[in-house]
Amino acid sequence: MTELEQLAARYRDFTRARDWEQFHTPKNLVMALSGEVGELVAEYQWLTPGESADPDRVRGELADVLLYLVRLADVLEVNLIEAAHGKLDESEIRYDADLYRGSARKAPPLP
Repeated sequence: MTELEQLAARYRDFTRARDWEQFHTPKNLVMALSGEVGELVAEYQWLTPGESADPDRVRGELADVLLYLVRLADVLEVNLIEAAHGKLDESEIRYDADLYRGSARKAPPLP
């Protein structure tokens, strides 16, 4: 079992022990995830580049984002690692390194 799978199982057990599965619908989890991302964004508002490099100020918010994302994937039975590799595979096709090196422009969608 990978560390990500262990984390998902631990969070699943945590949820079951509190009878919270009834609240962990995909819609509710996405809303909670969005809220946590908002809290992460708020930590960076108005910071200088130097101040924004301090991981201690956002460690807890990053954990909240990860936990809700892992829980959502668990509920939907999505393998996050496989999904991420699939997304990177697509991005490697869309964003040829020679054509997009140093560029922030958007690539056209895949056919």
